Amino acid sequence: MSELKTNKISTNDQNNVAIDNALGLKSYTTAQRDALTSVTGDLIYNSTVNIPQYYDGSAWQDTKTYADLDVDVLLVGGGGGGGSDRGGGGGAGGVFYATAQSLTRNTSYTVTVGAGGPGGVGSSSSGNNGTVGYDSDFASFTTAKGGGYGGGSGNSGNGGSGGGAKFPYSAGTSTQGSTGGNGYGNAGGGYGTYGAGGGGGAGGAGGTASANGGTGGAGRAFTITGSSVAYAGGGGGAPSNDTGQGARGAGGSGGGGNSSSGQTGASGSNGAANTGGGGGGADNLPRTGSGGAGGSGIVIVRYPTFGGTLNIGAGLTGSTSVDGAYTVASFTAGTGTVSWT
Repeated sequence: MSELKTNKISTNDQNNVAIDNALGLKSYTTAQRDALTSVTGDLIYNSTVNIPQYYDGSAWQDTKTYADLDVDVLLVGGGGGGGSDRGGGGGAGGVFYATAQSLTRNTSYTVTVGAGGPGGVGSSSSGNNGTVGYDSDFASFTTAKGGGYGGGSGNSGNGGSGGGAKFPYSAGTSTQGSTGGNGYGNAGGGYGTYGAGGGGGAGGAGGTASANGGTGGAGRAFTITGSSVAYAGGGGGAPSNDTGQGARGAGGSGGGGNSSSGQTGASGSNGAANTGGGGGGADNLPRTGSGGAGGSGIVIVRYPTFGGTLNIGAGLTGSTSVDGAYTVASFTAGTGTVSWT
């Protein structure tokens, strides 16, 4: 039997009930709520989601409405791996950036952070191509493509940005990074007089080689985190060292890896993690150095702090920081769902 206890209830001149103190609804977790025998019109406070709810006769409904949440989104795909044996630099991951993307609260969105592609493995007999980077995705909005691989045993690969050309093969080309028309990506550089081309970057094409390795294409800077950070630099192409000549190709700004420096058997540098930078190429003779791996990508979402509480699902690595009235969520590895309540 239910019991109502009160100190004072009165009515005003418009026949509304007035209560001197706040009305405290009975609190239940979602599991406790679902165990109730409910009838139409029952009203509770759900402590799991921190929302008052009512029973409409068939299901529990929230008493508040959910406005769309506008967010800014940056996606960077994983960088491509550099090639071995005078290998080309890996192409940077594609970049997608958009503002005022509309999300719905209490809706799950899948996020995938693209890993970098491995570099071409060194071999005493021949070179090997790097591996294309992996795509980064955010819900159904768009994809940032992984970077193209640097040439090591043949032509370089296409991707978010194209991989650099191995001597004497052709350079990769750009697919402009992403769907939706807001992607950034550029072609890999061509080979030169024994040197390999640099991988393309989000801000520029990879450099064409001479005896020196081609430089990686420049990355592109964004301020979505509250400060200017460059992403998606191309990997540097390897130099010639047949006669001990040639300087290494420097990686592009935004995490591109340097090629090896012409030292026999040296490997290229990896692209920086969570930048989508391409891996650097490895030099020749005795061909044992491997190309650098591409740097992993990243997904960043900026939203008003008052807009809701972020929930990060299993399988996805992420963290948040505050920039004034905004919260910045950075997802750095894995695949999982996110939602805002």
